[in-house]
This record gives sequence, C-alpha cells and structure tokens, in this order.
Amino acid sequence: MKRKLFIVLSIISTLIIIGWMISHFFGGMIIHLLMYGLIIIPFALIYIFTLVYTLIKLFRDGIKRNKIIFYTHTTGLFLIILFCFYQSELFKSRKILDATLHDDLSNINLVLRKNGKFETISNGIFGYTEKISGRYKNQNDTIIFLNKPYSNNFIPDTVIIDRIDNAIYFNKNSEGEFIREKDFLNYFEINLNEI
Repeated sequence: MKRKLFIVLSIISTLIIIGWMISHFFGGMIIHLLMYGLIIIPFALIYIFTLVYTLIKLFRDGIKRNKIIFYTHTTGLFLIILFCFYQSELFKSRKILDATLHDDLSNINLVLRKNGKFETISNGIFGYTEKISGRYKNQNDTIIFLNKPYSNNFIPDTVIIDRIDNAIYFNKNSEGEFIREKDFLNYFEINLNEI
C-alpha cells in the first residue's frame, strides 16, 4: 500500500510541476504561484521529497524494482532541464539590440536578433509576463515590425533609433514625425546596440 501511494504521489507531483512550468507561457510562473500556491507549494515539496527518496531507493534496490518512479522522475527532470535550455540564449540568434521601456509597475523589453526576429517581453506586477515574437526589418535608423510587436497598438509597427540620445522613439506628433524627447512612456532606453 505504501509503495502504491508513493508511486501515485510521485506521478501527481511530477505532473503538477510540469503544469506549473507550462504556465510560464500563459502569464508567468510567479503569478500562477501566487494564485495557486496552496496547491503548487505542497506538491513541489512532495516532488522534492519523492525525488530524494527515489534516489535512495535506486541506490539501495536498483532500477528493476523501481521502474515506475525512476521513469517518472527521469521524465520530470528531463522536462525541467529542457525548459531551462529553452529559456536560455544557447539556441537563439545573437542579440543585436536590447532596449527597455520603464513604466511605474511594469516594463517592456525589446530584443532584436541578428536573424531578423524580434521579441517584446512585457513584465508586470505580481510576476505577470507576456512574450510576443515576430520578424522585423531595419532601414538605416528605422525599425519596421512585420508582425505586431505588442498586444495592443501602444507600440506601432515603425520606430526610430536615436543613437545620440541612446533611445528608441515610437510616438509621433500631428505632422507624423517622431517625438524625440525623453518623456514618460515615449521611448525605449537602449542597453545594447550593434546595429
């Protein structure tokens, strides 16, 4: 009976940890931890406990007697490692521009990559994140987004790089010219520029 309960706890805790990792793509892991912490935290502790106990059982009894829990935890650890690799910069094209727009309680990070792709990552209160990817083209100091760079029309499809101000401006005046003043929510501050 204890063995079956241990197997069930191992499988359920592994599935909940994997589900929590998947929540990163739907608003962020931290915001889901705040929302469902009473479920996630106990099962994360159970996962750690069952993982340690599984390692002890493997050294003591071998894999043959512990196939189910071995494969359960191996799959869980493999997916955690895979998720970490996906989040890293290892398999992405090199950044050629990195800029940030700061708000009171949030920020938007704009990344342009050498292969013609961009990412906008919005970070909000309570760990909320939203990532939008697409393609862009660069014409001198003008960046034209071929895909919508933000969830609404806050960031237009055309922005301009001002190398002297070290900023990317995106608001236009009534004549259609870019407003080149560092006002609140008017510009991205450039952190890296290799364009």
